Amino acid sequence: MERQQITDNYNGALQRPLNSGFNAKSTAADVMQDISLTGKTAIVTGGYAGIGLETVKALVAAGAKVIVPARDIAKAAKNLEGLSNVTVEQMDLMYPASIDAFAKKFMATGAPLHLLINNAGIMWVPMQRDARDYESQLATNHLGHFQLTAGLWDALKLANGSRVINVSSFGHQIAPFDFEDPNFEHSEYETLQGYGRSKSANNLFSVELDHRGKHLSIRAYSLHPGSVNGTDLGRVAPMALFQQMGTHDEHGNIYPEVAERLKTPEQGAATTLWCATSPQLNGIGGVYCEDADVAELDLGNIPHQYDNPSTLRGVKPYSVDAENAKRLWDLSEKLTGIVFAAL
Repeated sequence: MERQQITDNYNGALQRPLNSGFNAKSTAADVMQDISLTGKTAIVTGGYAGIGLETVKALVAAGAKVIVPARDIAKAAKNLEGLSNVTVEQMDLMYPASIDAFAKKFMATGAPLHLLINNAGIMWVPMQRDARDYESQLATNHLGHFQLTAGLWDALKLANGSRVINVSSFGHQIAPFDFEDPNFEHSEYETLQGYGRSKSANNLFSVELDHRGKHLSIRAYSLHPGSVNGTDLGRVAPMALFQQMGTHDEHGNIYPEVAERLKTPEQGAATTLWCATSPQLNGIGGVYCEDADVAELDLGNIPHQYDNPSTLRGVKPYSVDAENAKRLWDLSEKLTGIVFAAL
């Protein structure tokens, strides 16, 4: 079946590499070459550290106006100092009222929103719950972004050609989404299980969002940025976890051969930016991407080694499954109390 005959990525129907010309070593500058975003507006959650910061830098360099909602205003202002056309606004994904306030403030401007990059995320955290008593990784990585996207929906429609990017992870392979106990109310909390579930949710959200938004010229994508050195994601993880994965020695130092295989933040931002701007994706949506290309389905045929990041690739069928995507959408509406306006 020809790709152009398929309109949805339900069940991974579009999960085939495009041979984009990019690879794991491609940088933000590589994928943004010849891309102009003059007159475009972007919102990047978590856009003041790690790959989020590199994403913002590249968008600004291409001419975009960028808004960075931040939990830590002072840190964001410091890290973004000197960048033109960047505005920092208060928002905390753990507090629904904060998300609503940010979205309403942007909507009051009447401006179209061309790019919504849901980049912020947490990992390896102890059991915490948000203001609604939901598990923190689900709340931050998925539910908060679901609510934010809904609040900005009319601005995305107004752009008459917009993209929503959900930064996921190879970590979705840790666990499928758990519809029976999404908030660990009836089972013992395991932080990596929580992370894996939330990343599977990112993928499923992108599949269903694209299905529902494409007739409004809103396309959605999820992605694995790669194994990136120099991010905040592992800041609270116990060293024993890295040692168990075989990436660090008994003194807590990363093995040099592992460090050499990790991406820089500039390389880590490349796939986000490719999803956000590449004309190669025109007419294609709902796909999970990696190394600035569409990823292949992982049907158990890809051997993975945690000390070799280049093997951490592929998307699991359960995270692009049509029924799972629809079911997650319904559950997300129930948990947040939000229904997208005029889908």
